[in-house]
Amino acid sequence: MEYGRTALRGHDRGGLLGRLAVAAALLLTGCDAAVGIPGDAPEQAAAPAPSAAPGAPEPSVAAIGRWAADLRAGSLDELENRCWTMAPGNVRDMYDTPGPILEAIDEPGVRSGSVFVWRSAAVTVVARDRDVAAGYACPHVFASGDEIAFNAADARHTVRRFLARAVGAPLDSADVESSYPLVCAAERSWDPDENGKSVVPPMAAGARTMTGIRSFTDESIKSEWPYDEYITVSVPVTTASGVRKKQTFTLKSGSDGYCIGDVSG
Repeated sequence: MEYGRTALRGHDRGGLLGRLAVAAALLLTGCDAAVGIPGDAPEQAAAPAPSAAPGAPEPSVAAIGRWAADLRAGSLDELENRCWTMAPGNVRDMYDTPGPILEAIDEPGVRSGSVFVWRSAAVTVVARDRDVAAGYACPHVFASGDEIAFNAADARHTVRRFLARAVGAPLDSADVESSYPLVCAAERSWDPDENGKSVVPPMAAGARTMTGIRSFTDESIKSEWPYDEYITVSVPVTTASGVRKKQTFTLKSGSDGYCIGDVSG
């Protein structure tokens, strides 16, 4: 589908978490600049989640509770719309079986760095400070014992959101760079290779907003891992002058998800 100024909701994978009904544990797998990719420099401190007023529930409890009410209602379509910062396929995979998730979040969450974590014998539920602060926390859900990490679908969705903004049709009106950064922070450098050189050149300033893109073909978004630390996402785009070409993005995962550090093509 050529994505211009129409809404988009794709599906990356079939549900995995539903298998918890027949197995106690499983592996949840990913499928389907003066800016740079962050290297070994310390992460910037995340803004603290807001404090609760006297007598009010803790922000993490309130934010996860609002999301949980929709999970109980059983509409994955609604959750896909509400959780627009997440890859649609991940929403369906991770929220496929509500029971173990609701059991886990029945207990208070524990802060771990810039996230809140709920654990049960079956699953680990992780909500980011940013989503808690927004008042509606769509968490990532992992089988108990699995690594807590972003997957390839998350990387592809980062690029999808970036291009959706570029063509004037963000997935949500709140999806702007100042509130939801998708481009790697300017002060961070690319990780060097064994010769001490940057793996890829810095992202050009003009590429940060991808001006001049009219549309992109969502179903052709693909990802691969050229280096251990990086993932590349490629997608066909059409320029304002009607030229079709492949655009390639290089991303790296951080505490808040993937950020884009280079665009080529």
